[in-house]
Amino acid sequence: MANQNDNANATAAGFKLVGFSKFVRTNPRSDRFGVRRFHHVEFWCGDATNTARRFSWGLGMPLVAKSDLSTGNLSHASYLLRSGDLRFIFTAPYSPSIAAAGATADSPSSSAAIPTFDHSTFLSFFSAHGLGVRAIAVEVDDAELAFATSVAHGAKPFSPPLTLEDRVVLSEVTLYGDVVLRYVSYKPDPNPDPSSWFFLPGFEPVTSTEPNDLDLGIRRLDHVAGNVARLGQAVSYVKGFTGFHEFAEFTAEEVGTSESGLNSAILANNDETVLIGMNEPVFGTKRRSQIQTYLEHNEGPGVQHLALSSENIFETLRGMRSRSGLGGFEFVPSPPPTYYKNIEKWARDVLTEAQLKECEELGVLVDKDDEGTLLQIFTKPLGDRPTIFIEIIQRVGCITKTDEGKYQKGGCGGFGKGNVSELFKSIEEYEKTLEAKKVVEKSTAA
Repeated sequence: MANQNDNANATAAGFKLVGFSKFVRTNPRSDRFGVRRFHHVEFWCGDATNTARRFSWGLGMPLVAKSDLSTGNLSHASYLLRSGDLRFIFTAPYSPSIAAAGATADSPSSSAAIPTFDHSTFLSFFSAHGLGVRAIAVEVDDAELAFATSVAHGAKPFSPPLTLEDRVVLSEVTLYGDVVLRYVSYKPDPNPDPSSWFFLPGFEPVTSTEPNDLDLGIRRLDHVAGNVARLGQAVSYVKGFTGFHEFAEFTAEEVGTSESGLNSAILANNDETVLIGMNEPVFGTKRRSQIQTYLEHNEGPGVQHLALSSENIFETLRGMRSRSGLGGFEFVPSPPPTYYKNIEKWARDVLTEAQLKECEELGVLVDKDDEGTLLQIFTKPLGDRPTIFIEIIQRVGCITKTDEGKYQKGGCGGFGKGNVSELFKSIEEYEKTLEAKKVVEKSTAA
């Protein structure tokens, strides 16, 4: 498969794509500042109320906190969903004139609970991208230090450190395109209340009125993947200001189809709890890369998908599929029966006969690396544009024991190298149906 990106990747400082087969993973523990975990993901949308309700229902994530007119926020409505350690915020603006009218001489500052929110930035973002991820937030030891260190090593600053009620510090730098990497750190609480849960100042807890069976078993954000125009430049930029190490990479020859493909690299922090992937399109193939299609419809780089980890993917999918036609999310077509015949021999080592049958019934893809096994499935795009989607995964194996207990290594089972081509085939078939409709319309018009 032709790949015209090689020269650009080879010349980007500090990065050269070698592919999965030649890549040797090492962890130099090179973070430039302390990074703990993913904290939250913020979506910008046109209607936060209804978008949050759809995600809450479709993913089984209850509403736990809000910041809107009822809490005194005149700038934006933001609703926080939470399931396990996974947190999604959905934000939409109120009228700028309302926010301006609400400012007084005693309180001239914005009432926004997220102080980096800006109406003009939102309008530019939403006009270009539609529904999309604005911020990937990570909890760090010190958001002031993280910001200063990042900028000193080449990061484009978006918001300097802001202290909220002397409890939380937020700062932001550009990740890629119009997506920001948001640093969050908490100051020590001299009188902690173990029975309370605190997110950010300006958000008030919501007493749940959701049904008891809303939960679908999704527990955390496993990784984030974004699409960029040039992989080498993007990886060198993020790696340069964070100090993250390269965790995995794939080339078009390894994960593409006979018609199209992509190049991909994944970066990780020291503890490999924050995994940030980036993809670029390849050119010279029979069909245009799906990454290029994304970049055109999104009008530039952005978050392509969020991988959400389930504690039981079969139960999660049965619940999600039962809600697909009732306001939830739809999934890409299942692979053909031959796919499951081909994986049956090696998959029997980790999955029972009943589990393999469930994989086929639910359309779950299976892959492995030298340490563990990955179960995964992809939704169709979340909105009108063929851009962002969600991946549901479960990792099996890679359990490590420490003095503090057991934990699963980051990226256990890989990232579905053997399944990306199946995803691409599904997208290609969808694009072909759209192309066929265009041909029919043209012939009818003629």
